[in-house]
Amino acid sequence: MEKEEKRVVIMTFKPKDQRPDKKKDKVDIVRAEIRPDVRFFTADDFSRGVPIPSGMPEEMIGYDVNRYEAPIVMAHLTEKEIDALKKNENVAAVEDDGPCWALGDPQMPETLVIEGQPSVMAETIPAGVAQIKAPAAWDCTKGKVIKVAVLDTGIDYKHPDLSPNFKWGISFVSGESSVMDFHSHGTHCAGIIAAALNGIGVVGVAPAAYLYGVKVLDKTGHGAWSNVIAAIDWCINKKELDILSMSLGGFSAPSALENMCNSAWKKGALLITAAGNILPAAPPDSVMYPAKYNSVIAVSNINSVNLRHPTSCYGPEVELCAPGVNVLSTLPGGGYGTKTGTSMSCPHVAGAAALAWGAHRYASNVTIRRLLAWRADDLGSPGRDHEYGFGRVDAQQVAAEMAVPPAIPGIP
Repeated sequence: MEKEEKRVVIMTFKPKDQRPDKKKDKVDIVRAEIRPDVRFFTADDFSRGVPIPSGMPEEMIGYDVNRYEAPIVMAHLTEKEIDALKKNENVAAVEDDGPCWALGDPQMPETLVIEGQPSVMAETIPAGVAQIKAPAAWDCTKGKVIKVAVLDTGIDYKHPDLSPNFKWGISFVSGESSVMDFHSHGTHCAGIIAAALNGIGVVGVAPAAYLYGVKVLDKTGHGAWSNVIAAIDWCINKKELDILSMSLGGFSAPSALENMCNSAWKKGALLITAAGNILPAAPPDSVMYPAKYNSVIAVSNINSVNLRHPTSCYGPEVELCAPGVNVLSTLPGGGYGTKTGTSMSCPHVAGAAALAWGAHRYASNVTIRRLLAWRADDLGSPGRDHEYGFGRVDAQQVAAEMAVPPAIPGIP
């Protein structure tokens, strides 16, 4: 008998009080329509260290998001099972999973290793870190105890510039159970955020912030939205992480991803995402997902003279901009190199947010987001515009500001 083909689908349920079967758990509703060999895991399982059995086929693994605002279940299903769940009155939507990828600039070499490398006898402040005035904020705060999750290809947690601030990690990538970075993108982003001020190599924007590696992209820099949804759920469930830095994106995404981002925002997390890089298949003024969402800060890419880089996506969703051209940071194996793209701009803003939160410990995510926009250095047309948003993030101003920022149109 020929084996039925399966694909990953993302099922969003109606809120429990709006379902016909109010007394049934959503996983039980799914189980009633599918084969019995699928095992569903939750963020609580991962938080408690419940392992996925070694050798368990990927198609036998499902994920359950236990959130009222985002009641989501993900699994590999056959066409017959998908049809049955689409007809189930408890289910609001059944959507196919989709691809996402690291947002390094495809027109630039992926990694340029610096000849000679930064000295192990001295410390280099990368140009982008200086451009957003981060060193001037360090007398106020270095971001200590602010928890930043880097949703990416993992982190080289053994790197001498990252190990002092690395706290924990988890992988949602099938076949890559380690959070170790086998690509380089995540390690580079982590260094921009929080490379330690330790007398060697480079220093990040917030050199004492806590780093959490959350692997959602594989060793090729590609992943799926189902990984990202599960990762965001874990971030707000287990560790109560303050900032989620996501230098990734895609041309389209299931509505469940927006539900998950909205849930994280409502729970108090600050989500920061790369606006995306212009590709032949996409219009230049089209910000990618999840940067399109209102619950997320979209960041565009500027060069050393504060002009938008030609490959940076832009549009009405752009909220801030930051350096992203030939950015020097950490690479796996203890090395250093440069990368270009909105992927590099995003962690500059994440680091600045860590400094802002470090200086204003009892502020909410709403206040920090308003502060970042309010004290940005305006570029381009006066006020908010499609290329630069409210302007270039200013780490010094957000750390030193004593006044409560006002409500800002366009920011929730």
